[in-house]
Amino acid sequence: MFLHPRKRFGQNFLTDQQIIKKIILAIQPRSNDNIVEIGPGQGALTYPLLEHVESLNVVEIDRDLCAVLSKIEKLTIHCQDVLKFDFAAAFENHSVRIVGNLPYNISTPLLFHLFEYSDQIIDMHLMLQKEVVDRLTAMPNCKNYGRLSVMAQYYAEVYKLFEVNPSSFFPAPKVTSAVICVKPRPHRELEKIQEEDFSRLVKQAFSQRRKTLRNNLKLLLNEENIRACDIDPGARAETLTLQEFILLQRRLISLTKQKA
Repeated sequence: MFLHPRKRFGQNFLTDQQIIKKIILAIQPRSNDNIVEIGPGQGALTYPLLEHVESLNVVEIDRDLCAVLSKIEKLTIHCQDVLKFDFAAAFENHSVRIVGNLPYNISTPLLFHLFEYSDQIIDMHLMLQKEVVDRLTAMPNCKNYGRLSVMAQYYAEVYKLFEVNPSSFFPAPKVTSAVICVKPRPHRELEKIQEEDFSRLVKQAFSQRRKTLRNNLKLLLNEENIRACDIDPGARAETLTLQEFILLQRRLISLTKQKA
């Protein structure tokens, strides 16, 4: 049964068999893997995955698609919004691997929702808009390097695997896509830097890209404190590494404790 893609769910169904084979090859699914597919659509990746695993979980918001998928054996369907899906509760903290052709309109918030379960997720193979992938994987001194790059790379190792042309989907999106592999860092390996405050610091540092840290961070850190981190106050945020942002955050935490 064919269902027309729904714009409100950001649906673009993958139809290119060669791309599907490349994704499966990248995932290298094993029979005992606990794989969760996000947004299975009409099963373009679901059926090939089921050839390799004993069972498969899928999270799908579209109830009509859930009805179609319910006819597939070895499939457990979670018919709900993935942004509200509790992976820890659903899988009792068992390790999972994530696969998905993510709706582009929720890809960034969904990625950070998934990072909340870093201790549980082994890896993620995801299809995203190429522009977002370029930002996720960007390094310092690159035009695509920004807040998203720093925060994503704090939580995980992110690798771009290959690009996917619009013609590989129905309907064809107006943008090129790309497949990435994401390996979340366990929470115990993350720097203890008060993550919400760190996010605010990074956001502020990039608030006006052409301005220096001296200007963008003046309400948080003065020149002396920036220099104390062996960082030039006249530098722009786009030149700093992840570790340098962490040094700035550590300094901010130290100053906050002194004032307390």
